[in-house]
Amino acid sequence: MSAETISTGGVRTPDDLAGWDPASELGFPGEFPFTRGIHPTMYRGRLWTMRQYAGFGTAAESNARYRYLLAQGVSGLSVAFDLPTQMGYDSDHALAAGEVGRVGVAIDSIEDMAALFDEIPLDRVSTSMTINATAIILLAMYIAVARRQGVALSKLSGTVQNDILKEYVARGTYIYPPRPALRIVTDIFAFCERELPHWNTISISGYHIREAGSTAVQEVAFTFAHAIAYVQAAIDAGLDVNRVGERVSFFFNAHNDFLEEIAKFRAARRLWACLMRDRFHATNLRAQQLRFHAQTAGSTLTWQQPDNNIVRVALQALAAVLGGAQSLHCNGRDEALALPTEESARIALRTQQIIASESGVTNTVDPVAGSYAIESRTNEIERGAEDLLARIERAGGTLAAIESGLIQREIQESAYRAQLSVDAGQSVVVGVNRYSARGPREESESAPAAQRGITRELDGDRRGASRGGAPRAVSDIFRVDPDVERRQIDRVRAIRAGRSAERWRAALAKVSEAAQDGSNLVPPILAAVEAQATVGEIADAMRAVFGEHKETTTM
Repeated sequence: MSAETISTGGVRTPDDLAGWDPASELGFPGEFPFTRGIHPTMYRGRLWTMRQYAGFGTAAESNARYRYLLAQGVSGLSVAFDLPTQMGYDSDHALAAGEVGRVGVAIDSIEDMAALFDEIPLDRVSTSMTINATAIILLAMYIAVARRQGVALSKLSGTVQNDILKEYVARGTYIYPPRPALRIVTDIFAFCERELPHWNTISISGYHIREAGSTAVQEVAFTFAHAIAYVQAAIDAGLDVNRVGERVSFFFNAHNDFLEEIAKFRAARRLWACLMRDRFHATNLRAQQLRFHAQTAGSTLTWQQPDNNIVRVALQALAAVLGGAQSLHCNGRDEALALPTEESARIALRTQQIIASESGVTNTVDPVAGSYAIESRTNEIERGAEDLLARIERAGGTLAAIESGLIQREIQESAYRAQLSVDAGQSVVVGVNRYSARGPREESESAPAAQRGITRELDGDRRGASRGGAPRAVSDIFRVDPDVERRQIDRVRAIRAGRSAERWRAALAKVSEAAQDGSNLVPPILAAVEAQATVGEIADAMRAVFGEHKETTTM
C-alpha cells in the first residue's frame, strides 16, 4: 500500500508492516530505540510537565500572571519575551517603538529579571525561556537573579531554547551570522556542563519550522539537521557527546492530523536514538533519548468562531500525550486575536489536567503500540526524514543548506501548497471555509475571502464568532496597557543613570574581549549583567565583533 493511500485514510493491514521487526524497531518503553517512550512506566510513574507559555507588558505584570498560573496547578513556567528583547534592543531603541511588551515581557536589565521572578523560588520551579539570539544574556540574568535569591546554581532546573539555526529558516529573530551564533550556543553548553548540571542547554525547535508551513516529515528532518550541527559543534569544541547529549532537548509542534502527529513523535524518538548511537557514538542511554516539549499549533487557530480552537487544542494536546511528550503547553482559544486572557489560559491548562486525570490514557504505557496505522506511518515519517537529511548532507551540511536557502525554500514551497489546498477547499478549516456562521450560499460565494482570514494578526475591523454564531466582542480579548512602553523606557533609563559607569564600562570591555579572543562568553556577560549592563548594550558589544546576519533571498 502506498504512503498516499495510508495518509488519506485507506485500510491498514499487516502488509503495511512487511519486514517490520517489532523487537528492534519497537521494543519496550525505556529501552533503545525508545519508540515507545523514554521511561519504562511513562505517565504511570510521572505525568508530563504542564507549562503555560506567558509573558507580556512589564516584568511585574508577567510575574502576577506566573503566580496566578502556579496557583492554578502549572508545574513549570515558560517565559515569552517581547521582540526587542529577542532581537537585542533596549526598550528605548528606535527599532523597539510600538513593540515593547507586546508579544512577551520586556526585559532590559537584571532588575527586570529580578521583578519577573519576585517571590518565585528558583530552586523549586522549572523555567523554560523561549529566547535564542540573546539567550546567553537572558540566561546570565537568570543566573544572577538566582544568586540574589541565594540559590545554588546546582539547584536550578529548566531550559533555554538557544536554538539559533531555526531562526534563519523559519522565525527571523537572529542577530549575528550563523557561524559566530553557533559559537555562542556551544559557549552555553560548556558553561552549563560545569555550573548548571540540571539545566537543559538547548531546546531544538521544530515548532517554528512547522508554524512556517513545513510538513511533519520536514519538521523532523530540519530539526534534526540543526541538532546534528549543534552536537557536532559541541564535539568540535572538545565537549563529551555523552554529557552534551544528556542536556539536549527538543520542542515540537502538535498539529492537526491526529494519527500523523502521534507517529511523528514516535518516529523522531527512534531516529534520534539511532543518530546519537550510530553517527555520534554516544554510549550513554540518556544521551540517546529524545526528550521533548510540545506546544499545540498556533497556525491552526482561527479568529473566526474562536471557541472551536478549544477543540483543536484538546485534540492536538492528546496527540502529544499519546506521542510521549515530557512537557506540554496548550494554546489559548483567543490567540488568533491577541494574547490569551486569564480565562483562556485557565481553560488551556484545564485541558491538560482533564487529559491527565479523566481520559484514562495515562493508565497504559504507549497505548497505540502495534497499530497498523500508527506503526506504518511512524516508519514512513522516519524514512522520509532520513531521505531529507541525506539530501542536506549532499548539499554540504546544515550551515551550507541554510546559507544557500535550501531549507528555507523547502518550507516555503510546503506552506504555499498548504495554502492553495485551503483556498481550494480541499483542506477543511471548520468555521472558515466550511461550516461558517453564514448560510451555505453566502459561504460558498465568499469562501476565498473567508479562507484568507486564517491569520494570527489582529485587524481592528475583524470580529470572531463565538459558539452559535454570535459575534465575539473585541472587549473580550486581552489588551496590553499602551502606557507600558513609556514606563519601561523610564525604567531602563533610570537603571543607566544609577549604575557605576566605571564598573559597567569595564564589564562591557570584557565581553568584547571574549568575543574577539574566543574565550567563553558566559562569565563576562554574567559580570556585565551584574554591573547593570542592559540587553541591548551587551548585544551591541557582540554586534561590533561578529557583525549582523543578512537574510538569504530564496526564489
